[in-house]
Amino acid sequence: MLDRLIVRWQVLQETARGPVVVHALIAGCCVVFLFGPASGLNPSYGTGERLLETGTAYFRHWGVVPDELFTGSARALLTPLTALFVHGSWLHLLGNMLFLYVFGVMTQERMGRQEFLVFYVCTGYLALAAYAAANASSAQTLVGASGAISAVLGAFLCLFPRARVTSLFPFLLFLPLRFPAWMVLLFWFALQWVAAHRAGSGPGVAYLAHLVGFSLGFAYAWVRYRRATRVKRPATATEGDSQP
Repeated sequence: MLDRLIVRWQVLQETARGPVVVHALIAGCCVVFLFGPASGLNPSYGTGERLLETGTAYFRHWGVVPDELFTGSARALLTPLTALFVHGSWLHLLGNMLFLYVFGVMTQERMGRQEFLVFYVCTGYLALAAYAAANASSAQTLVGASGAISAVLGAFLCLFPRARVTSLFPFLLFLPLRFPAWMVLLFWFALQWVAAHRAGSGPGVAYLAHLVGFSLGFAYAWVRYRRATRVKRPATATEGDSQP
């Protein structure tokens, strides 16, 4: 009887250590989207031109507007947090949530739930604020969790560079192939870098927020984990060879 209770307690502990924060973030983003205007499922926002008007007002209220962010308004300063849960389309939402799930689970396991949540929120805030600062005269609204998720990608690259992830590349006929994480993520970073330079400093997709988030995530993981591990336990430098 005692042995069975111990086994059940161990199972409960393992379950509690699951990716609770990742699941909660995904659920939060999905719920906000379903009740927002972009899903098209909430009749209170109307249809046609009225939907466009109410949708624009909704995104300006909850999203980051660069030329308003640094005015000192308390509401404006909170928008980099609220914008992390607002997405502009089904494709925007599903793409972000897929990346968060694929790369967030192992990252949360390494960091722990509380640290991962603080890391996600802080890096997401800073990434959006950096984009707003670089486009301070822009009135275009910025929404989405891309900056925070880019930070998760950067941390994953630092923590698990040799983990293998399944990827779809257009020039390989979209065949699902497994590549080392360092190859996939550095390729992704290069695409963001090229796109950011082609887009210039004007409004559009927030490639700069992606680059800032990725860099912050990598730097944090390097200082917090990789460098500390190498200093204290140099013989275990290959711990990043985890498999997802």
